[in-house]
Amino acid sequence: MTLRILVAFLAAILLAGCNQDAAKSVVPPPVALNSDAMGVFCGMNLLEHPGPKGQIITAGRIDPFWFTSVRDSVAFTLMPDQPRDIRAIYVSDMARATSWEDPGATNWVDARKAFFVIESRKQGGMGAAEAVPFGNREAADAFAAANGGRVVTLTEIPDAYVLGSDAPGDQSRHDRPDVRTN
Repeated sequence: MTLRILVAFLAAILLAGCNQDAAKSVVPPPVALNSDAMGVFCGMNLLEHPGPKGQIITAGRIDPFWFTSVRDSVAFTLMPDQPRDIRAIYVSDMARATSWEDPGATNWVDARKAFFVIESRKQGGMGAAEAVPFGNREAADAFAAANGGRVVTLTEIPDAYVLGSDAPGDQSRHDRPDVRTN
């Protein structure tokens, strides 16, 4: 009888450990854009700026990190002094946006699955070059045809495009882990 209790106890411990690992691997859903969303780098309200937005959800925070531009979202993933416990990266799906001025509160797409138009004529929320995200390739191609630029995936966005060649802490891609691929 004691052996059965011991085996049941060990099985319960193992299953509990498996459930914790499974919970860590579940990607959390995006949070709806709201009036409390303040940009990490600029400290400004996201709703006050046009263009696509970003949010990064980490294991160490309840609320997401918010970004007034997608370019800033990608830069955050590349900076060595930022959190590495990224669970999800979401960006506005501009294919489902009402307009450039109103990118939407709930039309998020997983950045790792999105298509981005870089080097277009459109500027992001802070007036800088933007990486304009789309949930499908056809919409990205159409945007690039109308606004210039080229279509890339998240991992193909050049570090220098989001960080700038003289950005502090800029390192070659091979010198640091790339959380964009996890």
